[in-house]
Amino acid sequence: MNQNPQKNPKKLYVGNLSWALTENEVRELCEPFGEVTYLKLITDENGRSRGFAFVEFATEEAAQKALELNEQEVDGRALSVSVARPRKPRRRFNRGGRNNYQNSNNSQSF
Repeated sequence: MNQNPQKNPKKLYVGNLSWALTENEVRELCEPFGEVTYLKLITDENGRSRGFAFVEFATEEAAQKALELNEQEVDGRALSVSVARPRKPRRRFNRGGRNNYQNSNNSQSF
């Protein structure tokens, strides 16, 4: 497994979005800079926006132009736009279960 994934220069993080913005509105905000090939507005378990999205453009040039959105005010909020960082691998936590139980003669029952 690749432990050091490379940044994708065509994929941007767009943060500090108004929670009222829809995925289509974010797309409309980005499309003047070039063709959007992927857009994901991050939502909570109830479907409400978490205030950030990931947008991938067809070309690096379009993504570079879209960086101009950084600090631009939209719905009263200054956007935070940058090249998206690769997702870090998540640590797996052992939550107990069968493999953690050690049968010992020293165990006490209550």
